[in-house]
Parts: sequence; structure tokens; C-alpha cells
Amino acid sequence: MIDYETIRLIWWVLLGVILVGFAVTDGFDLGVGALLTLVGRNDTERRVMINTIGPHWEGNQVWFVTAGAGIFAAWPTVYASAFSGFYVAFMLTLVALWMRPLGFDYRSKLKSPRWRASWDWALFVGGLVPALIFGVAFGNLLLGVPFELDSTLKSTYSGSFWGLLRPFALLAGLLSVAMLLMHGAAWLQMKTTGELRQRAEKVAMALAIASVVLFTAGGLWVSVLDGYVISSVMDHHAPSNPLLKDVVVQSGAWLNNYQQYPLMMIAPLLGLLAPVGVFWASKASRCGWAFVCSALSLAGVIFTAGLSMFPFLLPSNITPSMSLTMWDATSSQMTLSIMFYVALVFVPIILAYTLWSFWVMRGRLKAADIEAKSASMY
Repeated sequence: MIDYETIRLIWWVLLGVILVGFAVTDGFDLGVGALLTLVGRNDTERRVMINTIGPHWEGNQVWFVTAGAGIFAAWPTVYASAFSGFYVAFMLTLVALWMRPLGFDYRSKLKSPRWRASWDWALFVGGLVPALIFGVAFGNLLLGVPFELDSTLKSTYSGSFWGLLRPFALLAGLLSVAMLLMHGAAWLQMKTTGELRQRAEKVAMALAIASVVLFTAGGLWVSVLDGYVISSVMDHHAPSNPLLKDVVVQSGAWLNNYQQYPLMMIAPLLGLLAPVGVFWASKASRCGWAFVCSALSLAGVIFTAGLSMFPFLLPSNITPSMSLTMWDATSSQMTLSIMFYVALVFVPIILAYTLWSFWVMRGRLKAADIEAKSASMY
């Protein structure tokens, strides 16, 4: 059996990989949905956009479910505390996500322009709202969450939904929106033709600039933001108990890991430079490179957040010593080990069928394809 310290670290890495997988796959269909009313100028163009993600969006949801299940099984205390505190936000996310299957299935049931326009806006909400809330949630993790634990490790959340809408968290939300919509625009470049593709290129370029500006602003803000530092010695092999450590709050502490491990700078550099690649690839009509750079930018930003907070998963801004970390909030060693071997089987399967579906459904969609098969396409 893998030792406890190593398996805890492995699951921290796996969580990052799963989150990146979700952002790269489900991110482009969220982005396309949010761009539906901006890039699509008529019903045919919007149907083209919907059909570019039609074969993939349900499969992409697997990454979202896997992330939730992984947190539940690997870090049950984190799952309980986060879902309790962010309950309203997550419910809004789920309601918005429900708009997607409804919109995909019902939009073309009637030919009424009013009917279809209503579902277009529903799909817009289904793409924009989750993208915003995911970013706001990450921003709140860096700010700290108002919860505390009792002697039985029962979590009590003392904040509110409106308390989550703090300035830095909103900045993180805007960054998330800009990057996921950029990702959607990069996807549309690969899958569409003509004026629709040209508009997607222009939108991707604008959102790439916005992503660089917002990410830079966020980085400067984090440099003066209060971060968390473990001030006591922790036994990484000990059973999980978040109450057995001391934590201090220091200004700019979220940057400490980069000073200690300079190689970690690869992540923020990727988050900063990859959108520049999206801009130039879009300008040169190199759609494949634009999508790759967009995916790398998402990975860079997600790993930047994770590496900055390491080893914290859910900091408490009420009682910092009760913050949850990857060393003291995990499931048992046996649970993590069993899950690891299960993941070794199923994660490659998910990757394989995801790549297979992309390969089978490769190529561009044209307006003529949609018009010729109006009864069998979205």
C-alpha cells in the first residue's frame, strides 16, 4: 500500500488534473453557450454553434461529476464545509446548468423566432452563470471562508451568499468568464466557417486581452492579500484532524511557495502567456493552436491557484488554525489507496472516449449542413 503522505499528495495532484479536464472539456461548451447571442447573428448560425457542442457536452459533464465525487471521497470534511457554505451558489449553478439540456432539447421543437430566442438566452445563462460562480468560488478560497469546526469536526458556516461577492472574488469570477468564453471562441474557430468563424476569431482576441489584464490584476492583488501559513510541525502520516495545527495569517503569504520552489512559476507564466498565444493564433487563423493555447491558459490559472494555496484546500478566516489542508482533512489511507487504483482504470477510459469522440466528430460545420438536415440536428 502506498504510504499515507504520498497518497495524499497524489490525490491533490489528481484533483488538479480533474479540474483541468473539466475546464478544458466542459469549458468550451459553457463558453459557446454564453457566446450564443453574441457571436450568432441569426437562427442558422446559432444552430451551427449549438451543433458544434451537441455531440460532446453530455460526455464533458463526466469531468464535473468526477470532480465532485473525488472531493466527496478524498476530502469529506472539505466537501461538507464547502457545500454547506456555498450552498446557494452551487444551487444557482445547478439551476443554470439545467438550462442547457432543456435548451438543447426544446429550442428547435418550434419554429417560432420568439420561442427560439428565449431558449438562446436560457443557454446564455447556462453558460455564463456557472463560469462566473466557479471563478467567484476560487476567489473566496484565496480570501478564506467563514467557517469553524467543533470538537467532533462538525462544520459551522457563518457567512451568507452575498458575503461571497467580495471584490477580489468578483475579479476572479470575471477572469473565469473571460477565459471560458475565450475557450469557447477558440473552439468555434475550429468548428465553423465563413463569417461565423471570423467573428469567433475577433472575440477570442478580445477575450485573450481581457484574460491577460484580469490575471495580471489578480496576481498583483494576491501579492498584498492575506495568505495562510502553517506555523507548527505537522505529521503528514498522521490520521486526519484539522484541529491539531497552528496557522498564522500573513500579507502576501500566498506567494511563499514560489520563493521556496521556483519551478512552480511555470504555472502563472503559462496563465499569463498562453492567452497571448490565443491572440496571435486567432489573428493568424491558426485555429488548432488557438485552442491548444486556450487549454494551456486554463491549466495555468487552475494550477496557479492550487500551487499558491498549497497545502491549504479550504482556509478559515474566522479561526485560521481550523483551516482544512491536504495533510489533515483527507479520508483514510485505505480509502485513498482504493480510490487511486480505481482512478488508474477509469480516468484513462474517460480520456480515451473523450479523445475518440473528438476524433470521430472532427471537421467543420457549415450552414448548408444545418439547413439540409433540419429534422435531425439541433
